[in-house]
Amino acid sequence: MAGYLTQIEGIKVGHYTDAVALTGCTAVLCESGAVAGVDVRGCAPGTRETDLLRGYNLVDRIHALMLCGGSAYGLDAASGAMQYLEEKGIGFVSPPAVVPIVPAAVIFDLGVGDFRVRPGKREGYLACEAAKDGAFETGSVGAGTGATIAKLFGPQHAAKGGLGSFCVELFGGIKVAALTVVNALGEIYNPENGSIVAGAQKDGRLLTKEEKMRAAAAAFGNTTIGVVATNAALSREETNKLAAIAHDGLALAIRPVHTPYDGDTFFGLSTGKVSGVPFTAVLMAAVQAVSGSVLNAVGFDK
Repeated sequence: MAGYLTQIEGIKVGHYTDAVALTGCTAVLCESGAVAGVDVRGCAPGTRETDLLRGYNLVDRIHALMLCGGSAYGLDAASGAMQYLEEKGIGFVSPPAVVPIVPAAVIFDLGVGDFRVRPGKREGYLACEAAKDGAFETGSVGAGTGATIAKLFGPQHAAKGGLGSFCVELFGGIKVAALTVVNALGEIYNPENGSIVAGAQKDGRLLTKEEKMRAAAAAFGNTTIGVVATNAALSREETNKLAAIAHDGLALAIRPVHTPYDGDTFFGLSTGKVSGVPFTAVLMAAVQAVSGSVLNAVGFDK
């Protein structure tokens, strides 16, 4: 059993899925507030409110994350989360009003389904309404609905990507969990033995090495995004490091990763429920959680 991001107390996850247009969005709610960080490694990112998460800025807690399809258009879904949270009186308290803090990141899925349909404010709101703190659907759902992988060898050989989750439980009730939307240029590998789990295909089989060498070409329309969260109490600087080391998990399971044609972005979250936790243990678990969530996204559980 892979486990879920929602095993971190205080986090809810909800999806909006358009199975016809092949796009959607996924809301990660932390309504009580969570310390957050971010690390952007790909060269073609689409993001919102990421500068706010740097350690030297004023606001140190967020109230939701929005992961979206629809390329840059999909960032509008975060406005739906802001509306949802404002109606509940949740946000950064300023003198005239509360201001919900909702960073977001998108994948490029305009090349599948109907590119004219993208998640927006309404869809983001509906994803928040659907959010719950128990098990949630993975695979071709939410922000992962239109995700594909293995486009390095041309779109004709691409395979289905998706959304996955994985949770690692440590000693003393410490938990580290990840949710990843896998829409990568590269193929998916099992870190334990180096075998290909999901990759470029032709007639229902994986391409051979020789076929890959003949087909290799830069392909547009990628990006893997996600969040790794823990109930360990972390500072904002530590959540930024948590987001950074999450990319090690991507590198273990996706090859190649962080290319000029990917906008790979990862968020780190701390709900702060457990104090006095060895930070190194959290970082090690984060790598495992992220790589496990990548495998879960394509239907392979470690």
